[in-house]
Amino acid sequence: MSRDTKIVATLGPASSDAEVLERMICAGVDVVRLNFSHGKREDHVARAQLVREVAARVGRPVGILADLQGPKIRIGKFVDGKIWLEKGARFILDAKCELGNEERVGLDYKDLTHDVATGSVLLLDDGRIVLIVDRVLGAEIFTTVRHGGELSDNKGINRQGGGLSAPALTAKDMEDIRTASSIGVDYVAVSFPKSAADMYMAKQLIHAAGGHARTIAKIERVEAVAALEEIIAASDGVMVARGDLAVEVGDAAVPALQKRMIRLAREKNKLAITATQMMESMILSPAPTRAEVSDVANAVLDGTDAVMLSAETASGKYPVETVEAMSRICLEAEKSSEVTLDREFLNQIFTRIDQTISLAAIWTAHHLKVKAIAALTESGATALWMSRLNCGVPVYALTPRPEALGKMSLYRAVFPLFMTQRPATRDELLYDAEQVLINAGIVEKGDFIVLTGGDPMGMSGGTNTLKIVRVGDQQAHVN
Repeated sequence: MSRDTKIVATLGPASSDAEVLERMICAGVDVVRLNFSHGKREDHVARAQLVREVAARVGRPVGILADLQGPKIRIGKFVDGKIWLEKGARFILDAKCELGNEERVGLDYKDLTHDVATGSVLLLDDGRIVLIVDRVLGAEIFTTVRHGGELSDNKGINRQGGGLSAPALTAKDMEDIRTASSIGVDYVAVSFPKSAADMYMAKQLIHAAGGHARTIAKIERVEAVAALEEIIAASDGVMVARGDLAVEVGDAAVPALQKRMIRLAREKNKLAITATQMMESMILSPAPTRAEVSDVANAVLDGTDAVMLSAETASGKYPVETVEAMSRICLEAEKSSEVTLDREFLNQIFTRIDQTISLAAIWTAHHLKVKAIAALTESGATALWMSRLNCGVPVYALTPRPEALGKMSLYRAVFPLFMTQRPATRDELLYDAEQVLINAGIVEKGDFIVLTGGDPMGMSGGTNTLKIVRVGDQQAHVN
């Protein structure tokens, strides 16, 4: 049974071996994530090459997502690597401190002193440590510990309610965009964007570097929630980055925000990835918790395009088992996913011929109960539109462009296939498409399928033809 929801897996020490990676891809990984917060340029280049080699050997298209680090809003290091903070203790964040101790620690983000004032609440290490700002004096921020505990090197800092002025794209990010573009990644995820301008800048940098990656906005800041619609409009997709987001807006607000982001993305013909702590217990355990099973299943029922694994596959003990478990959960959740195509169509506005053909295809496929939809596509736009509405019929996107395969690997309920393009008539190309599906074991003689394509063929954005075909009959029209 085909799984509609895609799985994004982060590569790291636990998953950079060719044999492990092959098992992960066979278990269901659709897109790999290169985390640019860790590793050197050479590491990312080598991993991308390995992914392509293994994917080619397995015979499955696998996309590549480069995740930018974003601004380093972190504390510095301690003399002994960590300290213990007691509730009620005084503690200083000092922009000039080199190595910290029980009294103070340095800051990687030197401008924090300009972004806080008396009464500001600072959350360290994903909210595990809470500090209340008493006063700011020069390079020093004097605080009182509200919630204490162990604090170690380089932990992140958030300001409750947002308000940190760090730019989304740092000098390191700009260099990493050049690296990602040279690798030829399919997607670039931008960390901590605050506005549409951050996403437009990322697109400009990608194009300037000669890349063709699409952009994913990671929604992690309070400011991003306020500007959500304009950020989605400026991006190709969003990532519900629930870690930093929960710290800034409060964990209780995240589930409703997740549903809103996924719904908006689908309405605007954009992608949605749900991330952070989805199967975190499997870093050390071979089985997920019941709460994690429900979390993944709920994201699937929300309509997310993909669910993402981070440390579970990057550094966990059970990377393959985690992918297998996530795939099982997605499949089971999809069985109970309601098909509401007729109701969803009532609010659709068709503005382009190719979009109209795409939506007509899924309407036809749903009501005729055909075996599959085959979309001949250059850029993948046709398949993307088809994937925004759940019609209960799988979409097979056939393209002669290898770069389109990786991008479409992230689309929900879309299964990209490579089809060699030859000088041919429309009927001959439709016959070729039918043969690709037959050879892949997707359809057999007598099945009905819906085919879409362009006339003339080979033009991006040129889909203008819909044809209902009974498999095996097409050959009669080919000389």
